[in-house]
Amino acid sequence: MRPSYHPEGLYDESKANVASSGDGERPMVQLWHRNGRCAPGTVPVRRTKKDDLMRATSMRRYGRKHKPTVANPMSVDLAMLNEGGHQHAISYVQGEKYYGAKATINVWEPKIEQPNEFSLSQLWILGGSFGEDLNSIEAGWQVSPDLYGDNNTRLFTYWTYQATGCYNMLCSGFVQINNEVAMGASIFPLSGYSGSQYDISILIWKDPKEGHWWMQFGKEYVLGYWPSFLFSYLADSASMIEWGGEVVNSQAEGVHTSTQMGSGHFPEEGFGKASYFKNIQVVDSTNNLKAPHGMGTFTEQSNCYDVQNGNNADWGSYFYYGGPGRSANCQ
Repeated sequence: MRPSYHPEGLYDESKANVASSGDGERPMVQLWHRNGRCAPGTVPVRRTKKDDLMRATSMRRYGRKHKPTVANPMSVDLAMLNEGGHQHAISYVQGEKYYGAKATINVWEPKIEQPNEFSLSQLWILGGSFGEDLNSIEAGWQVSPDLYGDNNTRLFTYWTYQATGCYNMLCSGFVQINNEVAMGASIFPLSGYSGSQYDISILIWKDPKEGHWWMQFGKEYVLGYWPSFLFSYLADSASMIEWGGEVVNSQAEGVHTSTQMGSGHFPEEGFGKASYFKNIQVVDSTNNLKAPHGMGTFTEQSNCYDVQNGNNADWGSYFYYGGPGRSANCQ
């Protein structure tokens, strides 16, 4: 129940799951910790209630995303990509075999216009083609009233292969081994505009011995794994990694949603105002973390949500992303 290998060369961070702000550092926690902790030998599982099921469009679709689940930067058919109103602002790499990815993700509470819309910030581990054959592992934070019944910012995971896969632990798949961190639970504190900034660190890597895909939260919490037998292409390696934001625009044609991505502000506003990903790395075939090579960017409507890459000594590879949705320039 532990990985046999851990990636080497982790980007040097003092505390990966705490924030660096002008008023000092506070640990990132989950709100359920206020009510106690899990006993040794057990793991936390968020309770599924009747109201959760009643909000679902169908029992068969409960706990699953509406397609498409990922952005395809190489697609020329943007009408197909935007089916169902999914919009993205991402950075990505492809062209190699990837065995994992890492990022430190700025945490916010974006405003959601309609209950059936969501806003998330995550990393994608991808294999296969963008259709029924797609394999994906995803993790980050999200606000999804339809799934959770509120507008809290929550840690989440998602995986898919053909007709299988789901959020968190709402179906068989992800095997949790940690009793401190609950999938789908609210996280706190959150970043404020022109205020303190908080972030979480997520690492996903493939164990070269057992073949499972493991997830780590911060520097110390190894949460669990997705068994390799869940997938076809990802049973070997990933062919693309994506980092960034995704929202659902459910509004009528010609009217854009005001659902925010990230902080709800555009990348050019910079630190303390725009949301960011930093310390971005990939895991190579030697099980080493390294800076990504040739990162590209993609967004369907840059006047609604945008992304800007950068690199420096303090943050390594990074980008700012997000936006407000509907505005004078985004209709």
